[in-house]
Amino acid sequence: MTASFVKKTLALTVLGSLGTLTYAQSSVQLYGIVDAAIRHTTNEGPTKSGKTQMIGGGMSQSRWGINVTEDLGGGLAAIANLENRFLTDSGTTASTNYFQQSWVGLRSKSFGQITMGRQYNMLFDLVTSTYSSFPYSPYMEAYKPEIGMSMGARADNMLKYVAEFGPVRGALQYSFDEKNTGANFSPTNAAMKTAGGYLRYSQNGISAGLGYLGTTLPMGTKVDAWTLGGSYRTGGWYFNLGYAQNKRKDVKGPTDIAILTSMWQGTPGVYAAANGAYSAGDANKREMFKIGVGYQVTPQVNAGVHYFHAKQSGSASGAYNGKADFVVAVVDYAFSKRTDAYFGVDHTKVKGGVNMFVDGNGATSRTGVTVGLRHRF
Repeated sequence: MTASFVKKTLALTVLGSLGTLTYAQSSVQLYGIVDAAIRHTTNEGPTKSGKTQMIGGGMSQSRWGINVTEDLGGGLAAIANLENRFLTDSGTTASTNYFQQSWVGLRSKSFGQITMGRQYNMLFDLVTSTYSSFPYSPYMEAYKPEIGMSMGARADNMLKYVAEFGPVRGALQYSFDEKNTGANFSPTNAAMKTAGGYLRYSQNGISAGLGYLGTTLPMGTKVDAWTLGGSYRTGGWYFNLGYAQNKRKDVKGPTDIAILTSMWQGTPGVYAAANGAYSAGDANKREMFKIGVGYQVTPQVNAGVHYFHAKQSGSASGAYNGKADFVVAVVDYAFSKRTDAYFGVDHTKVKGGVNMFVDGNGATSRTGVTVGLRHRF
């Protein structure tokens, strides 16, 4: 047996063994939205003269992101997501978090999906998937009072588990505060402890769900939040209704007050007093009812109108107890599956305590008009 024959035999053996190996299939998807609009609002500014501006997201907040999937075999896949939000009008980052989503996880056809990192919370997931205001958006970025009930919409350091069984979906979340409390609290790392979950049913055009989220703010204030609602689709029609409640149990310090104020505000200036509406002894509970209807007029034209009623209570002085009514109507025109134009009108009215207003100038009502263009890729 010659040395040459041995070398050839070994080479063929190695190649043959390699030929029996299976390699996982991977995919990397780049996606995004670029949205810009002109918006005019009344009763804004020191003289209540109103404001006209270009905004970097009218129907949707502009973003770009990367989805990664790797097939690990046997029905198991590795998944990951990175998503940055930005303002189209200025090109700047839309928040202090460079990535508004940053998570990695595993997905199985048998046991569901588990992910780790910064991601959407239970309340946001349930509402936007089950009874959102505009199912194609799923809410209007420039005017979104309902987001004020979602406890910030996202959480850092989160473990999330989601599983589906036919028309039923269940989910759980837990996030770690990492001892980022009291004197150790850092505004750039607002880690908070959360725990919650939801159940959702969706079949034959009917969707309904119930969700809960308990949050411990950095200085120890506890907030219970829950929501329930549903939607119905038939033909070109879409109907939705829902209820949400946030209630804090106590107040442990000014850091928690500032965080809760930011969470409850929703769209800046929509429903928050400008001089500390949530100080100790003041409002500790907020409720919101929502109802809406949409109609696909033609394959290109979609119209919808939605009404929200909110009630704020628990203020010892009564100065911050009040009610608010919100109405928003949008007509959307699709040039294609990726590009659409929209026209929206919204109105806010607050009443009640002497410190309930929509602007530091004391205005109790505001009307907004938004015209914009959006492209999705």
